[in-house]
Amino acid sequence: MMPLLFLACSKDDDPADNDLFVGTYNGTISYNSGSTSISTETGKVTVVKTGNNYDFKFSDGIPDLNGVEFRKDENEAISIGDVNKYIKITAGKLIIGYNADGTTWTADCDR
Repeated sequence: MMPLLFLACSKDDDPADNDLFVGTYNGTISYNSGSTSISTETGKVTVVKTGNNYDFKFSDGIPDLNGVEFRKDENEAISIGDVNKYIKITAGKLIIGYNADGTTWTADCDR
C-alpha cells in the first residue's frame, strides 16, 4: 500500500499576510501641500510591504507615504489612525484620503 499525503491550506490563512496587496495601482492621484498641488488621472501608486506596515510610492513627483499601519480583514486592509488618515486597499482597488500636517494625498486607483 502506498501512503497518501494530503496538503491543505489553512482557513485562517489571511490574504493580507500573503502580500496580496503589494503591486502597482493605476488611476487618479493628487497631492496638495501649501503652494504645491499635483493632480493626474493617469497616475500610479506602487504598494510595498515593509515589515508589518506598507509604503505607498507615488508617480508624478508626489512624495511617498511610508510606514502606514493597517488593520487587516479577510480581503482588505484599512489604515489605522484618525479619520484624517484613511487608506483602504484590496487586491484590485486602492482608495486614499490621507491628511497629515496640512498635506493631503488622494488616490482612486485600480489594478
